[in-house]
Amino acid sequence: MTKQACARPVKLVDAASAVPRRNVRWWWPAGVVAAFTVFALLAATSCGQPTAHGSPVGAATSSPPPGTMTYPEPNRTHVLTKVHYDHSPPVGGNHSPVWLNCGIYDIPVANENAVHSLEHGAVWVTYLPSLPPAELDSLRTLVKASYRGPGRYVILSPYPGQSAPVIASAWGHQLTLQTPTDPRLQSFIDYFRQGPQDLERAGRCSGGTGSPIG
Repeated sequence: MTKQACARPVKLVDAASAVPRRNVRWWWPAGVVAAFTVFALLAATSCGQPTAHGSPVGAATSSPPPGTMTYPEPNRTHVLTKVHYDHSPPVGGNHSPVWLNCGIYDIPVANENAVHSLEHGAVWVTYLPSLPPAELDSLRTLVKASYRGPGRYVILSPYPGQSAPVIASAWGHQLTLQTPTDPRLQSFIDYFRQGPQDLERAGRCSGGTGSPIG
């Protein structure tokens, strides 16, 4: 995304200097107010547009759903070795140089590839393999309906041993859920799919590794 240039601040003294010196005592405050008003309008029109890491693109909600946990994840180096993450599933950190193709998987995927996709703005939804078939079908339907463009930017995969039946993860953020019908899951996807946490706005979610089934 091309970064827009902000309007240059208005010099507050300009408005006052235009007034005759003998009237400065009375008109200088008014000049300051006028100049400040112009500055505020320019800032609102020129600098209020979303930046590459600002407001989420097309998000249906203006904030993360209740219960979303936020974790600082400053490390994002490409590595060729297995990474020991501090969360399960991970929500960021060092990762493989190859991202995971977004989509639906019926087998566990490598953390290191999935984390790279999180860096590209994907949402990773994971579930316990013991999830009842009807709930799994519901989850797959929701995920497929949440795809964005050819890159999709949503991943679904089983994750043995996780702490809740369903967990939604984005870079630095995570939400645990007891059921896939919880409306917060859709809100999480809508907010974080290519959302404000996206570290590589132009990052792809296809052309990497993995063969999703849907």
